[in-house]
Amino acid sequence: MNSSAKPNTIAVDNSHAEPSFTASKALQERFHAVIPGGSHTYAKGDDQFPEHMAPYIERGAGCRVWDVDGNEFIEYGMGLRSVTLGHAFAPVVSAAQAEMTRGINFGRPATLELATAEEFLDLTQAGDMVKFTKNGSDATSAAVKLARAYTGRDLIAVCADHPFFSVDDWFIGTTAVSAGIPKAVREQSLHFRYNDIASLEALFAAHPNNIAATIMEVERDVPPLPGYLQAVRDLCTQNGVILIFDEIVAGFRSHISGGQGVHGVRPDLSAFGKALGNGFSIAALTGRRELMELGGLRQKDRDRVFLLSTTYGAESHSLAAARTVMQIYRQEPVIAHLNEQGERLRQGLLAAVRDHNLEDNVPIFGQSSCLFYGSRDAQGHPSQAFRTLFLQETLRRGLLLPSFVISYSHTPAVVDTTIERVHAALGVYRRALDEGIDKYLVGRPVQSVYRARN
Repeated sequence: MNSSAKPNTIAVDNSHAEPSFTASKALQERFHAVIPGGSHTYAKGDDQFPEHMAPYIERGAGCRVWDVDGNEFIEYGMGLRSVTLGHAFAPVVSAAQAEMTRGINFGRPATLELATAEEFLDLTQAGDMVKFTKNGSDATSAAVKLARAYTGRDLIAVCADHPFFSVDDWFIGTTAVSAGIPKAVREQSLHFRYNDIASLEALFAAHPNNIAATIMEVERDVPPLPGYLQAVRDLCTQNGVILIFDEIVAGFRSHISGGQGVHGVRPDLSAFGKALGNGFSIAALTGRRELMELGGLRQKDRDRVFLLSTTYGAESHSLAAARTVMQIYRQEPVIAHLNEQGERLRQGLLAAVRDHNLEDNVPIFGQSSCLFYGSRDAQGHPSQAFRTLFLQETLRRGLLLPSFVISYSHTPAVVDTTIERVHAALGVYRRALDEGIDKYLVGRPVQSVYRARN
């Protein structure tokens, strides 16, 4: 599935029929009547999409999805970056189906749990022990709990430049959506800035011997400065602070071992998820044995941590899916494809942006396997209205792209089609800048997930 060919010359694609969202709009009130927010994930909510263009999905295959109106979209959300191989990827689905016929949950550990754990540790080289759970929030929160138990300290240093670590109070209390979280809990999480080692040093100096853990992604939308990650590692070691890397997105996308595999700096604990199951619900906490054993039955010198004891943490079909994903990564050039086609996409998007003189308005950034875009107004300020316009115009052209997340199923031809359609959408963006956005935008702008009031 790899190709190093250059993107085709950009041409406007006017062949896609204007989609109708009649059936999706008819379902909206029913969703909100029974599901708070109308979605089980805020990032998938109606408020994240144009007011009259929020499709409800019926099915997906590869890099495409179809909604209840029968509209077909090339998708670049990919399950909030969890689907790296493609929707309904046959080998993964077959493995999960086969395991389900053998039972999915027992009163004692299944041998599949051991096999999957051994394979995970051997493949990622990210820790001495691993414990599986169902989502990344549980894994990062368990890492924080281990760090607090091991150090006897309460405070957590959280990277302010990374958008999400957990649904639990220790993180959500740091956002604008802090209703229901006690002030005492909110005050236990402190912020530092990425690529600014002085900000972390200042935290440690202001709270000597009180910080249990530093948690961060290794690399998000900007790369680490030379020496930065090693400086973080050294500073944590010197101050007795546990270093936690959130590899939920980067693991199996930027590298099998995540960002630590790319940059060669090892944390004490790591949280993996998303791509590990290609959309199946599985995440992993891994790290140094002396930390992980705090949740075990063999250590005798410290109080025991109640660590990730979940009824569904080792459901066999998700473990089977993860094993198959890991085997595919061993056998096929998945990450090379993500990087190559992601870079093909980046270069095509940058060319489209230049064609419309939008370099200051629509920046393209991030790692090639996980690209982001910005939306800025005529003054160069971030604009939710212009983000909405871009989403509106790309949806009209058969693209579903809250970001530009590539998968193994995005072929060179699909990428080139995407570039052509984005080029056409950017033409509308350009005209809206020149003539006024009210002439082109239909409905209200999208809103931030992290807001205190609706």
